Amino acid sequence: MTNTTLMSTYARLPVRFERGAGASLWDSDGKEYLDALAGVAVCGLGHAHPAVTEALCAQAARLVHTSNIYQIPLQEELSAELARVTGMERAFFCNSGAEANEAAIKLARLYGHRRDIKEPAIVVMEGSFHGRTLATLTATGNRKVQAGFEPLVKGFIRVPFNNVAALQTVAENSDKVVAVLVEPVQGEGGIRVPDTDYLAAVRAFCDRQGWLLMLDEVQTGMGRTGRWLAYQHTDIVPDVVTLAKGLGNGVPIGACLARGAAAEVFEPGNHASTFGGNPLACSAALAVLRTIETDGLVARAAALGERLQTGLQARLHDTPGVLAVRGFGLMLAVELDRPCGGLVKTALARGLLLNVTAGKVVRLLPPLIISDAQADRIVDEVSTLVRDFLLQA
Repeated sequence: MTNTTLMSTYARLPVRFERGAGASLWDSDGKEYLDALAGVAVCGLGHAHPAVTEALCAQAARLVHTSNIYQIPLQEELSAELARVTGMERAFFCNSGAEANEAAIKLARLYGHRRDIKEPAIVVMEGSFHGRTLATLTATGNRKVQAGFEPLVKGFIRVPFNNVAALQTVAENSDKVVAVLVEPVQGEGGIRVPDTDYLAAVRAFCDRQGWLLMLDEVQTGMGRTGRWLAYQHTDIVPDVVTLAKGLGNGVPIGACLARGAAAEVFEPGNHASTFGGNPLACSAALAVLRTIETDGLVARAAALGERLQTGLQARLHDTPGVLAVRGFGLMLAVELDRPCGGLVKTALARGLLLNVTAGKVVRLLPPLIISDAQADRIVDEVSTLVRDFLLQA
């Protein structure tokens, strides 16, 4: 039954989940589902992880919220832990990835104004996704997300993803650019992995131009790619990084991290978030960080990603209609030669949760805690689903 008092912003699937444990969810009829999507990369530790539950219950019994008017020790502890694992220096906490990217955009604009650039511009990528606030949907490189919300926000210059030469063209035609905002791997765009030297080349170009390099790691962060953050697969360090999704394992929290000159841009009154980094959210994020580290889940994500990608490639590489099987850690894609949105419902009926993005890309973002047997089941189920779909389509 559909609740008509809700705004019609989601095309919801006909299932209601009542509980979860690990990589499994159970609906109101008691049917079990294997979650190969993890709340779109949110529940990296799976569902109802004991460490997160314990942290939340203990913190809720003590103190849920205080304003950022006051000092919040848990927030300071979390920022120090994030600095330790990321190499960044300062953190601003908010509630979501869109808010984190909004903070990065504002930071870049202030950075520009303080260099006497009156109308600062940020270079963004075709095929990107940065959120659905007015500024972040403008930064997003998907016309479908923007349609109907014009006029959009000024100050963005779009270039092709994985194309450093395009940055040179921008630099030759604009003296307003202050930053580049880019995803290390485009998630919503179809798990698009750039060339291995791309980020390093963008970093070098930003250094030459005096631009900030800002990485949107909302989907790639928190161990998902086999490193704490995706840029750690390279030798570069960005100026700004945004996190959310897996940071709280389902508890809403986002972060905009910065280092160097970028870390000194914000001053009191420049930016704020009422709920951002409150004690409850920080306690969850600290539990997530400690569990990932204690249980070795960063390395586990790399191993699981390799197992899944190898298995899918072995099953599907010679299947007509399959254009590519690719991945980066636990961000995996099977790209078909035709629209395949119907696969989501078919998989749901078979007890498997997955997603289709960019119209033709089956996207898999399983929790970091899945077993080898669950990984193998995902390979079996997805291979069968894709083959059956292609035979019938």
